[in-house]
Amino acid sequence: MTDNGFRYTDKIALITGGSSGMGLATARRLIAEGARVIVTGRDKTRLDAAVAELGERAFGVAGDATDAAELEALARVAGERFGRLDVVFANAGIGAFQPVSAVTAAEFDRVVAINVKAAFFTVQHTLPLLGAGAAIVINASFALHRGAAGAALYSASKAAVHNLARTLAAELAPRGIRVNSVSPGYIDTPAFRAELTPEARAAAASLVAAGRVGTSEDVAAAVAFLASADASYITGVDLLVDGGLTTVVPTAMV
Repeated sequence: MTDNGFRYTDKIALITGGSSGMGLATARRLIAEGARVIVTGRDKTRLDAAVAELGERAFGVAGDATDAAELEALARVAGERFGRLDVVFANAGIGAFQPVSAVTAAEFDRVVAINVKAAFFTVQHTLPLLGAGAAIVINASFALHRGAAGAALYSASKAAVHNLARTLAAELAPRGIRVNSVSPGYIDTPAFRAELTPEARAAAASLVAAGRVGTSEDVAAAVAFLASADASYITGVDLLVDGGLTTVVPTAMV
């Protein structure tokens, strides 16, 4: 096992959607372990603030992860500045919850573009920069493991990227590139706090065997493991980071 304090010395990582929440926490974690990190985001003001917080080992590139041309430009900038990538965390994504009857064609296209298209083309355009030993992690969701009313579109989009990770793991194995996904449960991000009342957040926590809602740092730790040499014999898996939400019934509910 490698020394966890220096797993990413001299490594170059790219994190999409890295200006807040799980992406920002992962950038902090990888930088703390020695990496240089490229973070992306659509909101330049928020991205600049994130880069300023992360310090000199962070490099920001503003752009829309759903725009293939902008992803191509991102890969070009990464190649010109660093010459390679060792880690790609395809993190950009959104939540979207409504009954099937309320989903418009425009909303379908929006969610699929952000949650599926962005991940697919992030990988496609960064592949030339990835060599043997590199790792890709895609952010999925616990929602793909269970059915929930009002989450058909969101869950389907996350199931798609989960299968994308497994398929890429097969396709890229001959190149020595590992691909895995993480499936966060209820995570206390800015979006989570904006969408749920304090009462709803407490109710969510009551469903988790661990007795709490997760943090972005919990997810960051999982990504840092999967992308590191400590996970060199792990590929094609989905790692639930949900405090037991999906597979464990809390004692209070028994």
